[in-house]
Amino acid sequence: MDVKLRPGTPDDAEACGRICYDAFATLAATHGFACDFPSRDVATGLVAALLAHPGIYAMVAEADGVVVGSNFLDERAAIAGVGPITVDPGLQDGAVGRQLMVAVMERAAARAKSGVRLVQAAYNTRSLALYAKLGFEVRETLACLQGPALHMKIDGCTVRAATDDDLEACDRLCHAVHGHDRSPQVADAISLGKALVVERNGKLTGYSTGLSFFDHSIGERDEEIQALIGAVGAFGGPGILVPMRNTALFRFCLEHGLRVVQVMTLMTTGRYQEPRGAYLPSIMY
Repeated sequence: MDVKLRPGTPDDAEACGRICYDAFATLAATHGFACDFPSRDVATGLVAALLAHPGIYAMVAEADGVVVGSNFLDERAAIAGVGPITVDPGLQDGAVGRQLMVAVMERAAARAKSGVRLVQAAYNTRSLALYAKLGFEVRETLACLQGPALHMKIDGCTVRAATDDDLEACDRLCHAVHGHDRSPQVADAISLGKALVVERNGKLTGYSTGLSFFDHSIGERDEEIQALIGAVGAFGGPGILVPMRNTALFRFCLEHGLRVVQVMTLMTTGRYQEPRGAYLPSIMY
């Protein structure tokens, strides 16, 4: 099979969205899990947004002029995030996925990214093996949690909407916890009106770009993350990603009615700092 790779464009949304949904749905059904996307339209909407975003690079695979897969690289910060990567279910054994992964890793190197991150479904052992062979290291085991809104407050923590004036403090907090900032992602979330911050004794000690599969949260302590989880009306997409090594935070979520949807794996290449605080990664890190 003669596979050619090229940059994606908004015109690829329909084909890539269909493949994205079919790939996730087929794999999830094989392993007895629910698909990450409730419908093909939702998957296509996500892909269309990624293809249109100036900070996200898209790579499309074609065979005989027909789109057969795609991959995305979030380039908005010093650490790049990969995904979603999907290949037409009928071509799973054609090494298309490897080519798409190598392409975005080369892109990250060319853009002088100091590290690359991704999150993969633990039941997908084939992707786990591929990423390990490409140099990714396992850093965290994550529980994807979903459930009813908690509607609760944490003593000493005040949650409010983030503003542009909070961006510098959010950057400092991210640097303290992860060793780098994610300022463009936070700025995007603020502009969309979905970013939140936590204050304790008048100091910003936590923030979130949204409590969902595609957003991240950071706090000095577990209490900030608990406050953010308690403040929202719903958890977007399949749910939030909680590091299971953080036993106290994981147990807090379970004791308040959230359930484990699936287990996932955070993997990285390049620069990585063991987190010095509490956090929830996004599916693209």
